[in-house]
Amino acid sequence: MSAVTTQKPVPPAASKKIQPANAFDLSAYGITKPLVLRNASVAELYEHGIQRDHSQIASSGALVAYSGEKTGRSPKDKRVVREPGSEQDVWWGDVNIPLSPESFDKNRSMAIDFLNAQDVVHVVDGYAGWSPEERIKVRIICSRPYHALFMHNMLIRPTAEELADYGEPDFVVLNAGQCPADTSVEGVENETSVALNFATGEFVILGSEYAGEIKKGVFTIMNYLLPKRGVLSMHCSANVDSEGHAALFFGLSGTGKTTLSADPKTNLIGDDEHGWGPNGVFNIEGGCYAKCINLSPEGEPEIYHAIRFGTVLENTVQDPVTRDVDYSDVSLTQNTRASYPIEFIPHAEIPCVGDHPRDIVFLTCDAFGVLPPVSLLTPEQAMYHFISGYTAKVAGTEVGVTEPSATFSACFGAPFLVWHPAKYAELLAGMMRQHGSRAYLVNTGWSGGAYGTGERMSLKVTRAIIDAIHDERLLKAETASDEFFGLKVPRRCPHVPSELLLPENAWADKAAYEKTARKLAGLFVENFKKYEADTSAEVKAAGPRVG
Repeated sequence: MSAVTTQKPVPPAASKKIQPANAFDLSAYGITKPLVLRNASVAELYEHGIQRDHSQIASSGALVAYSGEKTGRSPKDKRVVREPGSEQDVWWGDVNIPLSPESFDKNRSMAIDFLNAQDVVHVVDGYAGWSPEERIKVRIICSRPYHALFMHNMLIRPTAEELADYGEPDFVVLNAGQCPADTSVEGVENETSVALNFATGEFVILGSEYAGEIKKGVFTIMNYLLPKRGVLSMHCSANVDSEGHAALFFGLSGTGKTTLSADPKTNLIGDDEHGWGPNGVFNIEGGCYAKCINLSPEGEPEIYHAIRFGTVLENTVQDPVTRDVDYSDVSLTQNTRASYPIEFIPHAEIPCVGDHPRDIVFLTCDAFGVLPPVSLLTPEQAMYHFISGYTAKVAGTEVGVTEPSATFSACFGAPFLVWHPAKYAELLAGMMRQHGSRAYLVNTGWSGGAYGTGERMSLKVTRAIIDAIHDERLLKAETASDEFFGLKVPRRCPHVPSELLLPENAWADKAAYEKTARKLAGLFVENFKKYEADTSAEVKAAGPRVG
């Protein structure tokens, strides 16, 4: 009897002659030297991350990666190419700083040269926008496996059939973040440069490996394209209740945008970026990018349990033996993050679309303690507060700071705007009027005094307010007019102490309340001066009353 021999299979990586099934040609971009992998599987990206990128696997199964020196976005290093096709549309200034086409080409050449010097380059082809009518095709070209997995999570993932018929993308992101920018290039001031060219449909990243730079680059692109089509792009979260009523939540960091939209009685449409078009609201992204600082299963169970195989953990610290993550450790950065597909949230609304929103909530953390816990806004007031994008930082964050400081970010997302804020505000007001949407200003900050004297609104109180908005009980309540801000304030709200609803009633020192309210009103008026030339008299009149 002859012996039977068994030949062990040779892993593809062990044979240079075997070309991976997902190998891809990027010669059209001038990238010809590295092996190019297109839409690699999650498991493949884990393998590449561990073998080539110093990544680790956390005990939860998530892939842990590090972004190097940059642990946050670099908005001051963002540039937009000034070119004839978009020049008249762009809101030029501190947000959109112009760059010449020649300088952009030099940045692009540096990125291509860097990518050509790599052994392996990753391509991620996906969509931005769940609405089939409004979505665009986005191609990410990068060298770091963690960036590929991150954008696999954050873009909308094509089916196998869609990928086979994908064709050419509408926009391409060339991510050479490990390569520092050249400050001798005109318009490039630092070794970090992120540059967007609407004429060529390209976005180039140099000198920053922070993954959020890619995500917000795609959002900036949508912030230009959607309004150009008459669709409102929005930096907000969105959910939908069991009866199909959609709600939007706008707010800067720390105001409760993510927490309040993650209501177990509703389904989550998305946590950060949305569009509002003829067919309703749609998520722009395919995933979530959640902050991890002090994350716990008790405080934010859905986010905590979404961190598993397929999730990217960025800049977290874990035990070297057990790989258990210490979410309280901020030795690398306070901006620790988790990126995961939205399907990892148990009550996600898939597909991530909803009807025209019935309720629109502007969230502000007023550390001055003078804004009402909830106010009903007219369309003009909604435009005013949308353009203002107010919240406040608390005292004590810097030596010598003894009182709150106001922060204004137009449309609750100024760094990502392309058009003038009035463009987005006009679209918002038009959609509200057309679809009968109602707007509310909700203060999740302080009452009874400023930070240090008053008390922070409890989450229980804010949730009761949101419930009363959704079930329309606030519409039936008697209202009073706020003296300084001209806001329509309900006198009653179920499960909310009545003395909290009118701020002056919660302050023991009435003179201090009036002085503080006048101060904040004046800050609103001063901030809005930069927008007055491009807004209507009705919107200007909807602001606070001073004098």
